[in-house]
Parts: sequence; C-alpha cells; structure tokens
Amino acid sequence: MSDVAHAGPGSKSAPYWMTGPGVIFFIALLGAPMIMTLLLSLHSYDFTLGIQNDWTLTNYIEVLGDPYFHKIFGRTFGLALLVTVICIAIGAPEAYVLSRLSNPWKSIFLLVVLGPLLISVVVRTLGWALFFGGNGVLTMTAQALGFGEEPVSLMFTFSGMTIALVHVLVPFMVISVWAALQKIDPQTEDAALSLGASKFTTLRRVTLPQAMPGILSGSIIVFALTASAFATPAIIGGRRMKVVATAAYDEYLSTLNWPLGATIAIVLLAANIAIIVSYNQLVERRFAKVFE
Repeated sequence: MSDVAHAGPGSKSAPYWMTGPGVIFFIALLGAPMIMTLLLSLHSYDFTLGIQNDWTLTNYIEVLGDPYFHKIFGRTFGLALLVTVICIAIGAPEAYVLSRLSNPWKSIFLLVVLGPLLISVVVRTLGWALFFGGNGVLTMTAQALGFGEEPVSLMFTFSGMTIALVHVLVPFMVISVWAALQKIDPQTEDAALSLGASKFTTLRRVTLPQAMPGILSGSIIVFALTASAFATPAIIGGRRMKVVATAAYDEYLSTLNWPLGATIAIVLLAANIAIIVSYNQLVERRFAKVFE
C-alpha cells in the first residue's frame, strides 16, 4: 500500500500531504513569476537592440546608486510609514469602539467599515480625484467659506496621496484589530477593574497588550499594501509624485526597459521583506518591556 494510504491523522507525513498542494499552487502562481522577474533583472538593455542575452548586475548598481531612485524609494517608504501610523491612529480606536457595540449596531457599523472594500480601488480613487481637483468639491467649499478665489487642489501632492491611501487601507487595520479584540476575555478587564485599576490603566495594561497582535498584523498589511500600491499613487500623484510602483510601470511601458523595471520591482520586494521582518522582530522583543 502506498505512503498516501498510511498518511492518516496521526501520521508524521500527514501535514506534508495536506499542505503540499497549497505549496505547489503558491509556487506556481507567485514563485515562478518572481523567479522570472529576477532572471529578467539580470539582463542588460539596449535602446536599439532591446533586451540583451547576457548576465549583469548593472541594473542593480544603477537603482541602488542613482539619487533619482533614492528619492523615489524614500518617498514610497515615507508614504507607507505615514499611512500606517494614521491608519493605526484611526483604525485601532474605531475597532475598539466597534467591539464594544451590541447587536444590531455592531453588525451595521461593521458593514459601514467594510463597505468601501466592496468598491473598486480605482473608483474610490477617482472619487478623491474629483474631490481634490482644481474645480472639485474642495475648491468650491473653500471658496464658499471665503478662503479665497484661487483653486485649492491636492492633486499631484504627497498629502493627497496620503489621504486617499488612508481611506483605501484603514478597513484592513480595523479588521485586524477587531479580530484580535474579539479573542479577549472580558473577565480579564473586569478583574482589573475589581482590583482597583482605572479604566485607562485597564485599557493600557490589559486590553492594549492583548490587541497588539492585531495592531502589528494590521500595520504590516497596511505598510506592504501602501509600499506596493499603484492605482492610487498613479491617479492622485501622477508623474509629479512618482512612487516605486509607478516608476517600474514607466520602465516597462514607457521606455520599454523591462530589465530595469524588473530590478526596481525586486529591490522593492527585498526592501519590503527586510523592513517588515525587522519591524516584527523589534516589536516582539520590546513588547513586554513597553507594557510592563
């Protein structure tokens, strides 16, 4: 009889047989394209002859050594950090209030929070573009309030991208924190209050440490999605406020320099992984000390 037949619930090989199809599917859909992108980034490009059949690190030297790309990567990760901080400041309290509501209000407000996820990111971003435009709602409101006759526009600005991305990504933070708060035993808070702790102390010393896994996972999701976002920065930021995703897009479709575009994508992926892993380790090491 084959090994598969012996792979029962108590078999040591059972986890491998159960996870094997998922791993193969993951490698086929994500791993193979990333390997192909990595291999493409190791070729040079000639504007008259196209992609060359050689192996070189020239593209990485250019991306890592050119101040132009330094500025784009700095803007991208600065934007990701700012959006993440704002999403924590908005999403964590919102999730806490949501977890304290009783039905049917909890279900109603949960639907309100998750409702924007049912609408395309492009549609929501275009709505912000209409709001931010020189003849948009922002300008008309400012003129109606007597702040001047000049158009007020947040298009092609860092602030405009930040606001639009926060609107797009704050539901992910709310979901992550709310899921963590749902696992908290209410008796732990009652015990703290019965022992004389104030509500603020209970929130800081009991509730917040237990909610930190949700804040951590939510911040990682928001940071990664912001750093790799394309639609919102492309529409709101345009060519004036390039981020890494739009820079890679331009190399692929404007200059047709596919190896350089692939290099930008690989460097973004590597930087994202390094930042997220370092952040995760830092928080896990210092978590207990912060909330002692």
